Amino acid sequence: MCTNVAAEDTCCSEFMDLEIDPSTCNGLKQEKQLSASQRRCYSLCRRKSFAAFVASKRDGRQEEGGSSWLCCSQTFREHSAIHKHVARTHDGEIKQLTQAAYGHLLNQLEEEAETQQPDECEAEPVDISVWIPETSHVSEEQLQKGPGKVLLYYRYCQVKDPHVICAWQKALCEKLHLTGKVRVATEGINGTVGGTSVATDVYIDAMRSHPLFKMDKEDFKTSEGSAECFKDLRVGVYKEIVPMGVDPEMISYQLAGVHLEPQEFHKEVEALLAKGDLCSDTVLLDCRNFYESKIGQFTQCLAPSIRKFSYFPDYIDQNLELFRDKKVLMYCTGGIRCERGSAYLRSKDVCKEVYQLKGGIHKYLEQFPEGFYRGKLFVFDERYAISSNNDVISDCRYCGSPWDQYELCSTQFCCQLVLSCPGCRQDGHTACCPTCQTKGQAQSEASPAVSSHHKEECECTDGRPRIPQDV
Repeated sequence: MCTNVAAEDTCCSEFMDLEIDPSTCNGLKQEKQLSASQRRCYSLCRRKSFAAFVASKRDGRQEEGGSSWLCCSQTFREHSAIHKHVARTHDGEIKQLTQAAYGHLLNQLEEEAETQQPDECEAEPVDISVWIPETSHVSEEQLQKGPGKVLLYYRYCQVKDPHVICAWQKALCEKLHLTGKVRVATEGINGTVGGTSVATDVYIDAMRSHPLFKMDKEDFKTSEGSAECFKDLRVGVYKEIVPMGVDPEMISYQLAGVHLEPQEFHKEVEALLAKGDLCSDTVLLDCRNFYESKIGQFTQCLAPSIRKFSYFPDYIDQNLELFRDKKVLMYCTGGIRCERGSAYLRSKDVCKEVYQLKGGIHKYLEQFPEGFYRGKLFVFDERYAISSNNDVISDCRYCGSPWDQYELCSTQFCCQLVLSCPGCRQDGHTACCPTCQTKGQAQSEASPAVSSHHKEECECTDGRPRIPQDV
């Protein structure tokens, strides 16, 4: 987010030439909910939008005596007159344009943060071959065909040169024919990769053999899958190994809460549910995204309605009183988001105690498949979800019947997930919302050519407040 006026001028200057779609403005939080730096950026976006709106009303005909503006069937010959008219008559439109511009800015900043360091690893004068395992004892067929697994892991540690680790990871994964995503940063490494059981076992051995990470077998969460669970292999260097949007030097993983083994966490939840007085002195907090907790969660947890983990700090800031003088039991998919999330919560100095589930839901379900976590576990690959019990806690977006299998919205370039049961999908309800359903039908009829980098958002995205008002 912009932190000073100079930065704001740089990041907002594009809006003078931006073609703004007013339909993208719905659902942004009110200006009074923004932080100080966000308000400054919002205010500058409003001024730019106001100026752009006035400029659009300029009369292009050359006249003696200077410029004039045409608006609402009236002619204005002074700047002050057109400005007053627009402020009084078109405030709603200016607000829409401002929110659209501000929303565009937020998305751009998030995408830049994700790719602020290049994915391509530059060659370094370090011999990474010493970290590439010998595979002469296995055949290429064993590395590419046969039963497979998906691995999920992370390790926080000081990485002096992440580009060297990045180059090693890319070479290692390519040799083993693994697909997936690996994020490397000065604060550590985070990965989820898929391949054959033979290939993933070699990968685990290679990770454990590297002198920097000092990992055990228990640090890797496994599930059934293969290289086909991911579209490709992506290895890159980033500022954070999990994108919370807070500088690791400001909030370090070293400030994380107390780790509870799955057995300990299970007993805590059991005692909490037995008391039946949730949130009075203990909060069971899900720090995942809303679409993850929608299909699976711990019984009677607090599940914030956030769309990205980078919104979690804002959620905490807006709801500090909910956590004041209380014990917090926090959990996420594999544990990594809790490391930074618990550190951020502890930095606010309002909680009595902060605990987190070691190994996340993955490790808990290995020991308690019929425990207090019910429903599916969302995963960030082509499977979308894995299960350990038969509970279905969510429903079809269209008919309301029990359903928890996500599919991508059928509208071209929409990135939203939709819960639509087989019956509704057969009836043509394959989009995430009515807006996309209409767009999808129009695309089917017209088949418009749209550039591949276009990212479309719809009312599902726009209707999701950046800081949810859950409590």
